[in-house]
Amino acid sequence: MGEPCFGEPAIDLRRLEYFVAVAEAGSFSKAAAALVMSQPALSQQIATLEQETGHRLLTRTGRGAEPTDAGLALLQHARGIFDLAERARADMRERQLVPSGRITLGLPPRVAHAMTADLVERFRAEFPDAAISVEEGLSIRLREGLVAGRLDVAVLFDPPASPLLDIETVARESLVLMASTPLPARMRLADVAALPLVLPSKPNSLRQLLESEVKPRGYRLKVVAEVDSIKTVLSLVARGVAATVLPASAVREWTHAAPPFMAAIHAPQIRNRLCIALPKARPATRVSRFLVQLTRQLCLQHYGDAGKPRQP
Repeated sequence: MGEPCFGEPAIDLRRLEYFVAVAEAGSFSKAAAALVMSQPALSQQIATLEQETGHRLLTRTGRGAEPTDAGLALLQHARGIFDLAERARADMRERQLVPSGRITLGLPPRVAHAMTADLVERFRAEFPDAAISVEEGLSIRLREGLVAGRLDVAVLFDPPASPLLDIETVARESLVLMASTPLPARMRLADVAALPLVLPSKPNSLRQLLESEVKPRGYRLKVVAEVDSIKTVLSLVARGVAATVLPASAVREWTHAAPPFMAAIHAPQIRNRLCIALPKARPATRVSRFLVQLTRQLCLQHYGDAGKPRQP
């Protein structure tokens, strides 16, 4: 068969459905039975589709029928077309309804403290008949909640890749050293690791990130206290008990009279990742798409370059 040329008729979507049925069944007879039509009629429809595309799409074998290389390419396109059509139908059905129900968002405590009020207010303004639930927890626990189906969307710090989750990095922050005594503007990671530090305990994502940088270099963190609450960590820093390593924006949680001293960490610079994650298996809705968009905007506002605090 020759190459298709301009002016030939467009591909008939009904015949495309027949082709997908045969390709997925691996047999004309099985596909004909599923489609409730005769096998000769189905064969004729496939032959017409081959004429429309200008390619042989299926090869008959002793075991049934297999797509050719051109058929495999068309099969991929067809699945995309039908998936897009189904999304369009679902979206139109959804637009006929007033969104309601409940959606659950997971946030790490520091992010929840910064964003929850704005997020809930804007969500309620957009969907007054829907309810939103905000669950706070460590990133590792929120990730488990997504996989288990307890959460619809979550903000995570430095999550590992997962075949079950769609993960989007929306902001990155540099880690800094904070102390109650004067510090140089920059400090090498080796020198930071040698200082008495108060840090969150494992499996806190920030602690894991820091450990992943020091261990390969043969350094060992001098942790004198493990405290999971950022506010308590900063209180210990203010009292001069030890220094700490935190993302730069954590200075917003500082409530003590005298501001902390901060040093940028280099050799190497360490940056965390703030990500939005949602289960791949859960279909997107107007409500979930809006929540992801709103969460992305607030993350960029609070943790993007424009939201970073200036070093004192």
